Amino acid sequence: MTTTAFITHRDCWLHDMGSFHPECADRLAAINDRLIAAGLDLYLSFYDAPLATAEQILRVHPESYLDELNASVPEHGIRHLDPDTAMCPGTMKAALRSAGAGVLATDLVLKREIENAFCAVRPPGHHAERAKAMGFCFLNNVAIAARHALEAHGLERVAIVDFDVHHGNGTEDVFRDDPRVMMASIFQHPFYPYSGADCTAPHMVNVPVPAGTRGDAFRQIVSDRWLPALREHKPQMIFISAGFDAHYEDDMGSVGLVESDYVWVTQQIKALAEECGHRNIVSILEGGYALSSLARSVVAHIKALADL
Repeated sequence: MTTTAFITHRDCWLHDMGSFHPECADRLAAINDRLIAAGLDLYLSFYDAPLATAEQILRVHPESYLDELNASVPEHGIRHLDPDTAMCPGTMKAALRSAGAGVLATDLVLKREIENAFCAVRPPGHHAERAKAMGFCFLNNVAIAARHALEAHGLERVAIVDFDVHHGNGTEDVFRDDPRVMMASIFQHPFYPYSGADCTAPHMVNVPVPAGTRGDAFRQIVSDRWLPALREHKPQMIFISAGFDAHYEDDMGSVGLVESDYVWVTQQIKALAEECGHRNIVSILEGGYALSSLARSVVAHIKALADL
């Protein structure tokens, strides 16, 4: 039996913010190509992402915001919501598939049909606040999945681990007052979205790092800051906001991680889950814009999830 699900949908390719925008469909194409080249397709269970329902989205975002997003979809061309976040006619379909992927992954894992899952989706989600689209994000995919685990499956404690180079301000916004959800992250600071360094809530373990941070410092932070807090929280499920733009080849940021760092942190998360008495892990793609390093890092991450 395969242990790891790979969840995606062709609708995620429909979202287009313009020919020179770094958050483009080529990201998913690069991941697919690398996955096949590595022979990983033989070891994974593949699923099409469903469309997230209004009920699932409204656990995180208010109805007025969802209405506003739907009303903002252009009939043709591109409509900018801010300088770097834009919608095209296919954006909402892609966003609903991206959110639905995390929900399906949560269901598959908690029904014991699979041990863990990776969602290869776009647009990403961790910058989407409760009522604000920003940073290439519209719906907060990982937050919707985490709330689904809590509300639909009755879990009492979950964790979100975020190793994207940018702070997941949207995830923090959603869960700042919800101690059932521990968020552990690193992010380059000061850097977009210029947040995360001042939150004092004990269930927000957000660690800013300076430009030029390398893998040894990253591993130290995970060992010294993340893991003790997560052990104390005892999450019944762990979600990963899997951004790969902290890779040294990715010029979106200035942090120097490499594939072996992503393998290591994935192994640490898996070991922690087992310490907590389960293997419930759902990983959802966030950033990563240098196509080669993105694809290599995702494949390395999936291999670690699948024990390959």
